[in-house]
Amino acid sequence: MVSLNADIKKLLSLTDLVLLDIKHIDSKKCKDLVGFSNELELDFAKYLSDNGIDIWIRQVLIPGVTDNNEDLLKLKNLIASLKTVKKVELLPYHDMGKFKWKRLGLTYSLEGVRSANLEDIKKAKKVLGIS
Repeated sequence: MVSLNADIKKLLSLTDLVLLDIKHIDSKKCKDLVGFSNELELDFAKYLSDNGIDIWIRQVLIPGVTDNNEDLLKLKNLIASLKTVKKVELLPYHDMGKFKWKRLGLTYSLEGVRSANLEDIKKAKKVLGIS
């Protein structure tokens, strides 16, 4: 993610909907998970909301990583603070792409993490207050 600049703002003025992936709601945990914090994404979400651009919030639900109640409540608070959220999607984590990491000779950092199941999604939706 890059900082908002004039070109991006111009493009966004022509945009009806943004699908915004939140990698992790907690900045430090986000950095641990993907290598960078979430401040730019959260600022971007606020910009979209303040400028009347519809948002679909998407988060991968990773058991033991993005699914604890405290983090889900932080996500719920973020969603509540945004005026233009039209949909929230929880995407169940799976490891189907693990082979790509291995083929590239990279360490798969989520090795041993189980795939999210329907019960994980139901629990998270309940905490978030979505159906």
